[in-house]
Amino acid sequence: MSPSTSAMATIGDFDPLNSTVPATKIEITVSCRNKCMFLVSVVVLYVQGLGTKEWREFGRTEVIDNTLNPDFVRKFVLDFFFEEKQNLRFDCINYAGFPYSVKDFLGQMFCTLGEIIGSPGGRLERTLSGIPGKKCGTIIFTAEELSNCRVSITTMQFCANKLDKKDFFGKSDPFLVFYRSNEDGTFTICHKTEVIKNNLNPVWQSFTIPVRALCNGDYDRTVKVDVYDWDRDGSHDFIGEFTTSYRELSRGQSQFNVYEVLNPKKKGKKKKYVNSGTNTIIVMLLHAVFNPFIFSICMLAGAVVSLFLGNPSQPTSLHYMSPYQMNAYAMALKAVGEIIQDYDSDKLFPAYGFGAKLPPDGKISHAFPLNFNTENPNCVGIEGVLEAYFQSLRTVQLYGPTNFAPVINQVARCAAEVTDGSQYFVLLMITDGVISDMAQTKEAVVNAASLPMSIIIVGVGPAEFDAMEELDGDEVRVSSRGRFAERDIVQFVPFRDYIDRSGNQVLSMARLAKDVLAEIPDQLLSFMKSRGIEPRPPLPVTSDSPSPNTLQLNKTQANRVLRV
Repeated sequence: MSPSTSAMATIGDFDPLNSTVPATKIEITVSCRNKCMFLVSVVVLYVQGLGTKEWREFGRTEVIDNTLNPDFVRKFVLDFFFEEKQNLRFDCINYAGFPYSVKDFLGQMFCTLGEIIGSPGGRLERTLSGIPGKKCGTIIFTAEELSNCRVSITTMQFCANKLDKKDFFGKSDPFLVFYRSNEDGTFTICHKTEVIKNNLNPVWQSFTIPVRALCNGDYDRTVKVDVYDWDRDGSHDFIGEFTTSYRELSRGQSQFNVYEVLNPKKKGKKKKYVNSGTNTIIVMLLHAVFNPFIFSICMLAGAVVSLFLGNPSQPTSLHYMSPYQMNAYAMALKAVGEIIQDYDSDKLFPAYGFGAKLPPDGKISHAFPLNFNTENPNCVGIEGVLEAYFQSLRTVQLYGPTNFAPVINQVARCAAEVTDGSQYFVLLMITDGVISDMAQTKEAVVNAASLPMSIIIVGVGPAEFDAMEELDGDEVRVSSRGRFAERDIVQFVPFRDYIDRSGNQVLSMARLAKDVLAEIPDQLLSFMKSRGIEPRPPLPVTSDSPSPNTLQLNKTQANRVLRV
C-alpha cells in the first residue's frame, strides 16, 4: 500500500491547433474489472496530435498490486476543447520482477475525450482488446468537470478507536479509503491513507488533498470513508464505513466529527451489533485560494442539414461523388459531425435536404428527410447521415430556389417546445452561398435568437458569401422589420479557407470544425443567462465553511445530452 496516491496527471500543451483557452478541465478516474489485471498493474494514457499518427504518453496511474479489479486513485486531468476531437489510448500493463523490471501487455482501448464526457452520467465502460483470442476484461472511466473552489486545498488527520480485530495472529492493519459521491449513486475513489500495522487505535498521518477531489465544489456532497484491514495478498478485509461531507469535515475536531464505523453485513446478522469502531477527525486546515470563473459546455448535438444544388454526376458539381475522395459537403459534414456525435447519447441525428424535386411526382421541397422517412428522420451517427446523403443524391433532382427560412423555422418550432434549459438545438447548414429568401431567413433568425438554438453555416464553393456574413452578425446584429436578434446565434465559415495546400486533410478539417463550433458554448450560456436559468444556488456562508465565489450549471443540466 502506497502512503498516499491522490496525485493527478495533467495536460496543457499537447494541442496542435494552438487553442487559446480550453473549455474546462476534466478529471478522469480509471477502474478495471473482470480479471483483466494481476500482480502489479498500471494504466498508461497516450494522446494523439491532430493531423498526425503519433501517440505521446500523457501520464499513468499509480501501480496497484495483488488485485484483479483495481480502482486507481491517481486521476488524469485533461484540458477539454469542446470543438476538437481529442483521441486517447489507454494501455493496461502488468509489471513483474523486482523492482518491476518486466512488463506484460494486458490490453488497450481507444476512444475520444468527448466519448467519455458524452456518456450517460460521464461513465464509459469498454472492453479491452489487443491480444488475439484472449478476453482482456473491461476498463471503466468516470469523468467529471473540475469546478472552481474558493477553498482550494485542505489538510486533514484522522484517528480511530476500538476497531474490529481482523488478523488471526494479531490485531488489524487498518487504512482508510475516501470516495466522493456521484449523481448516479456511485462513488469515485479520491484518496487512500497509509497502513498502520497491528493497531486497533490507529492515528494516521495528516494529508493534504484538493477540495474539489473530495466534493468538486459542492460542500454538502456525500463523502464515504471505508476502513480496511490490509492483507499482503491484496484481499483486504472490510472493517466498516461511515459517511460525511466536506461541510462537516470543515468543522474540525468537534463532537460533529466523531463517526461510528459500521459494517452493514454484521449489523444485519447480529442483533446486539453496535459498531466496528469509531473514527475521529483531529484537525482541519483550510487554505483559501480564489480562482477565476471557468464555464464549460460539454454536451451538444443537433440537426444536420445539407443543401442540394447542381448535378452530382458532373465533376464540376460540389456534390460530385468521386470514387477517390469525398466532396466538400461530405467533408464538412464529417468534420463537424464526428465531434458533435460524441456528446449525443443515442447517436441519432435528424437530417434534412432542401432545394430538390422529390419522386415520384417531382414536388419541390425545402425541408425533406434525407432518409425519406417523415415519421423518423433520424440517421444513426454521422456515418448514417453520410449514407443517407449519398443515397438521396441518387434519388432526387436538385432544384432551386434555395430557401433557408423553412428549415430554420422547422427547427425553431421544436426548440420553442423546450425552453427550460434541458435541451439545446444546433442546426448545421451547408450551402454554396446562394440564398433566395434572404428577408424571410433574417426574420427566421431573429425569431430563433430567443430560443435554445444555434445555427452553423459552412459555405462551400467559390461564390461570394456576403449574405452569409450578414447572417453571422458578428459586427452588426441581424435585424428584420425593425427588430434586432436577441442573441448572436449564427456562426459562418467558408470551406475554402480550410483547404490545406500541403495535403494534410485531417488537420485542415480539424481546423474547420474548431472554428465552426467555437461560438456554441457561449451561445448556449447566453441563452441560459437571458432566461434566468440558474445553476445550483450558492452554498450559504458560514463561519466554518466559506462558499464558492462562482456559480456553475446544475450537473444534471450540464451532463444532459442536448439534442433535437
